[in-house]
Amino acid sequence: MSEFQLVMPKMGESIAEATIIKWLKNEGDVIAIDETVLEIATDKVDSEVPSPKAGILLKKLYKDGDVIAVNMPIAIIQLAGSASAAPALPVVQAPNIVAKIEATVHTAINTVIPVTGVAGGNKFYSPLVLNIAREENVSMSELETIPGSGNEGRVTKRDILTFVSNRAGGIAQPVAAPVSMPAAISTPMIESPKTVTPADPAAVTSVSGGDEIIEMDRMRKLIADHMVMSKHTSPHVTSFVEADVTNMVLWREKNKKAFEKREGEKITFTPLFIECVARAIKDYPMINCSVSGTNIIKKKNINIGMAAALPSGNLIVPVIKNADTMNLIGITKSVNDLANRARANQLKPDDISGGTFTITNVGGFGNLMGTPIINQPQVAIMATGVIKKKPAVMETEFGDVIAIRHMMFLSLSYDHRVVDGSLGGSFLRRVADYMEQWDVNRES
Repeated sequence: MSEFQLVMPKMGESIAEATIIKWLKNEGDVIAIDETVLEIATDKVDSEVPSPKAGILLKKLYKDGDVIAVNMPIAIIQLAGSASAAPALPVVQAPNIVAKIEATVHTAINTVIPVTGVAGGNKFYSPLVLNIAREENVSMSELETIPGSGNEGRVTKRDILTFVSNRAGGIAQPVAAPVSMPAAISTPMIESPKTVTPADPAAVTSVSGGDEIIEMDRMRKLIADHMVMSKHTSPHVTSFVEADVTNMVLWREKNKKAFEKREGEKITFTPLFIECVARAIKDYPMINCSVSGTNIIKKKNINIGMAAALPSGNLIVPVIKNADTMNLIGITKSVNDLANRARANQLKPDDISGGTFTITNVGGFGNLMGTPIINQPQVAIMATGVIKKKPAVMETEFGDVIAIRHMMFLSLSYDHRVVDGSLGGSFLRRVADYMEQWDVNRES
């Protein structure tokens, strides 16, 4: 029988695992080339997984809600035209197939994960958890003692980060209950008796009769994990400057109608901000970095993410790729396209991957300024505040005068492991300088 393994696709540079939302095909169903087999989700975007080959879905290796490492097998497909045509036969009852899949999963674990992902023969750790363990010098014996709060006792990012935080603070660590399982490797295809490691008890919260309990949706849970991880990973520092953006406001007011008529696109302040940020990054390229262990990765491309609010209230960060190579028209078209598709939940994995720097507009909610959380694995994120008319002192050839100007606060949160106050402050000041020097007479 000719078989094909459908694997969990890699969804971006910083994404090591994904959650199965829903299987769209059942075992025994016929699958055409490029037909969607299941829906998956990461902390950034939902997506569909198509089959690159035609055939019959022979076996699902995981169920809805399971979290799977990228590049791991998730289904077995019997290819079209193969000898066997009996999809109804239970795969688990065929010892030769079980042995083959066991060997494949064991090989995949040892291939994808440099450090063994199976402890004591019965506990799987995702590549992300193992990477954190290596960076924080958590031994395998220590890893085995961490109680897992994930599916079937799986150790999650939050579990290991909590362990590391508690260890650094000298807090005694809980010891996981012993797990009783056979010595053979545990695979998703074989039912075997198991004792699930108990998760840490949740903190008791007082609830009165008038309170409403609202469970986080899936995306909010993923965002929460990502934000907590970022705070655990990067020592955050925030700097502020106030910029006079009067020239920007006057230029946009003068050109927005003609721009929309000519290009068929509305121009907001976001493309103007992105152009200034891209120019400043070229002046200070060390702000365009990420960290891998003790190595600093200086990024060649300038890919600027823009935080966008969704109708659900959640946030997503689509990315303007190679923003420094675009003119203002190109940036505007990209911004509008990504924002519209974000609101329609039509973004693709590539649209939210590869970002090297992020901008978030807290001014859109009437806020003066904010202290944003870094979007890992980047090292900096800038927030733009509301634009307000204020009296300001201006220097003229006839002396200082007080005039009404359009002013805006900029704030930059940066990873102090890589970006010190000199670099962070100088970069932010340079962004403000480009905004203030905007040519009010430039062509649109």
